[in-house]
Amino acid sequence: MRAETLKGHLDGILLAVLEPGPLHGYAIMEALRVRSFGQVDLPTGTVYPALHRLERAGLVRANWSEAGGRRRRVYRLTPAGRSALDTERSTWRDFSAVVSVLLQPAQGAVNPA
Repeated sequence: MRAETLKGHLDGILLAVLEPGPLHGYAIMEALRVRSFGQVDLPTGTVYPALHRLERAGLVRANWSEAGGRRRRVYRLTPAGRSALDTERSTWRDFSAVVSVLLQPAQGAVNPA
């Protein structure tokens, strides 16, 4: 799935991936791949700018961590991020329900042509 397909939903998806606990950038990308059964495989050039945007908005907090002699930024949800995730989920349920109805064949529709 291309990044542009996820446009408008990427922030919510990243917040959901971070909900279980803190992760570094590569682990976030791997969680996206695993949880989507390989359908979401985003490049770093998509994920990191989104994480930085979420950090500037106060929805995630990042700290430096060291593991195996390597420094990496670990991202975690803030309370505001948890609240934003709840809002994203509610908005998604409403949006997907409406789109599902609209994409179904119309019952007894008459073509005015």
